Amino acid sequence: MKTPKTMSEGQRAYEAKRAAKAGMNLDKWLTMKQREQEAEEKARLKAAEPPKPPKPPGFFKRLIERAQRPLGS
Repeated sequence: MKTPKTMSEGQRAYEAKRAAKAGMNLDKWLTMKQREQEAEEKARLKAAEPPKPPKPPGFFKRLIERAQRPLGS
């Protein structure tokens, strides 16, 4: 996201209209847009990372599995 200092007058006017339509001032609108873009980027990165390997079975799960096996094994 560009900071307000690097935006052209046309971009600034456009964003000011959108902020007014949303009932906010321009600074609040721009910070909200910045946070949304950062959240989208974070979600995109999280979706791209590989899933964690499965955890080994816990104590009770192993105990139940063992209890369900036939006595001969």
